[in-house]
Amino acid sequence: MVNGKRLSFLIYRSPNTDHGLPFTGEIMTLEMWLVLGILVAAIVLFITEWLRVDVVAVGVLLALMLTGVLTTGEALAGFSSTAVLTIASLFVVGGAVLHTGLAGAIGRRILTIAGDSEWRLVLVIMVAVTLLSGFMSDTGTVAVLLPAIISLSINTKISPAKLLIPLAFGSLLGGAMTLIGTPPNIIVSDVLRDAGYEPFFFFSYTPMGLVLAAIGIAFMIFVGRRILPDRKLLVEKQVVATPKELVEAYRLPENLLRLRVRRGSGLIGRTVFESCLREQFGVTVLKIMRPPNLLDIADGGQIHIELKDTPIIPDETVTIERNDVLVVQGEVTAVNQSAIHWNLAVQPAKPKDAKALLSREVGVAELLLPPRSSLLGKTLAEVRFGTTYRLTVLAISRPNDGHNLNLKTTRLQFGDTLVVQGRWHDISRLRDFRRDFVVMGEPESEINRPPRSKARWAAAIMLAMLALMVGEFVPLVVASLAAALLVVLTGCLTMDKAYDAIDWKSIVLIAGMLPMATALEKVGLVNLVATGFVDTLGGLGPLAVMVGLFLLTSLFTQVLSNTATTVLVAPIALAAAQALGIQPHAFLMAVAIAASMAFASPVASPANTLVMGAGSYRFSDYVKVGVPLIFLMLVAVALLLPVIFPF
Repeated sequence: MVNGKRLSFLIYRSPNTDHGLPFTGEIMTLEMWLVLGILVAAIVLFITEWLRVDVVAVGVLLALMLTGVLTTGEALAGFSSTAVLTIASLFVVGGAVLHTGLAGAIGRRILTIAGDSEWRLVLVIMVAVTLLSGFMSDTGTVAVLLPAIISLSINTKISPAKLLIPLAFGSLLGGAMTLIGTPPNIIVSDVLRDAGYEPFFFFSYTPMGLVLAAIGIAFMIFVGRRILPDRKLLVEKQVVATPKELVEAYRLPENLLRLRVRRGSGLIGRTVFESCLREQFGVTVLKIMRPPNLLDIADGGQIHIELKDTPIIPDETVTIERNDVLVVQGEVTAVNQSAIHWNLAVQPAKPKDAKALLSREVGVAELLLPPRSSLLGKTLAEVRFGTTYRLTVLAISRPNDGHNLNLKTTRLQFGDTLVVQGRWHDISRLRDFRRDFVVMGEPESEINRPPRSKARWAAAIMLAMLALMVGEFVPLVVASLAAALLVVLTGCLTMDKAYDAIDWKSIVLIAGMLPMATALEKVGLVNLVATGFVDTLGGLGPLAVMVGLFLLTSLFTQVLSNTATTVLVAPIALAAAQALGIQPHAFLMAVAIAASMAFASPVASPANTLVMGAGSYRFSDYVKVGVPLIFLMLVAVALLLPVIFPF
């Protein structure tokens, strides 16, 4: 609306009656241009990642409200969507499966039958990961199985490059097999329900998913593993999985010393973080041993009471006192320099001090730098790593480089692995920086593993949830919410860990982009694009339109998240089916499947990124294997999906 008048633009299209639709002029209104502009800006920001995807989604919400395209209720409806609540609940249940060790135990049990044949390893790995990722997160499944597969690779002397892309691709194929396998499956089912059609059920995806999984596994066994490189992993430290193994591999106990705080030391009254020992000298304070005070006795004299030193884990509130003994880790030269600077006495470490390296409070972990990390091209000093993340980097390793890199001068690159040491709380907090780091596996769970009984509870709750979903006794959102509540009540996860298990960036992304789909439909852009699909491909029949939707979705999902792609394309698929006067299930199933076909790029899926460094892969490796696999999947979908879901 401008000056009270509605602006519109008339677009004429040549008559085309092959698909049975009458010719009509299409009106591009001002609201259409506004929504289209917001959408294009969002896609550009998604691809470039100049802003986080959840920030972009919130920006989309605000833009739609401020321009008046959507009411406040319409714009915020995504946060109350059953799809959003279901996905958040499934994150919690999946977190319990990971945290209790259930997923790792299942994965390792399956992999024990793999043997030492390369083709048999590929077969067993892909079957195992496909089955697991049908019920839990793709990324979580890969993170749990990655250490075991690398160990198999070392023992069998088979290059990990032959095994890890099959691992990642298997997780993506597994996501396409059940309703809860991946968020796009839930989204398209909700689109059907909201439009008044019968939604997809738990195993609606399974017939097509099984065929695609079989094709994918066969392709990787007979073709893919021959295309994949045979690169040997040069730095075994990159594949050490558990914190205990990392401590041994980096010989951390050898760099332990004690620093006693003398009278007049400048550290007295400061916190460890204010001391800048880590930033200036590369010295990490693992623990403070505080001696007992002298106690007054009744006659006014003083005696020493034989008490043990009090161990204190340093944090923002703990100030250093005179006579404190700091248990530190660092190079001897660096420790001596810090002692001179702060007037400290250097003492040898005691045998029990090694426990400070790995406990319920502190530990070590490996981090992988993804392609769009903000740390790329910078040194650790330039990003103020220690100050920002409150962790110490012990080593930097790089694929195809057999040496640990200099901590002060190395400019970080995509695929670098950082070994960090610090409090488990701070290591876990790195998952909030998903753009910058991928935390390898679940390192803190190796130390803080719940009792085995909790794994049994997690298994029972997950099986009960699946039974409710398969039997359709209650709605999907009710079953998932009940399961999420039960894993907390039974102690499989604390409430804090339940919140940590939820990928809030994905939740905000979905909730923020669902109103964009509403806006596209409200202003008529969905019908406009759907009509364009029908006009262009409808003359060749519904099959051609479905193929076009598959190609559009699979192209977008290589550069956008599969969730954002599905939110945008699913309404177009529905409208195209309605325009052709056919049942929409095949079209929407094609969109959901294509959203899982993120094979052609290491950045198309976190699972692909996670294996890149460990497998020493290059971008071209994904393209060579992924593109032909996508076209194989397209042929299978074109031949079989119309049979399973007739038009």
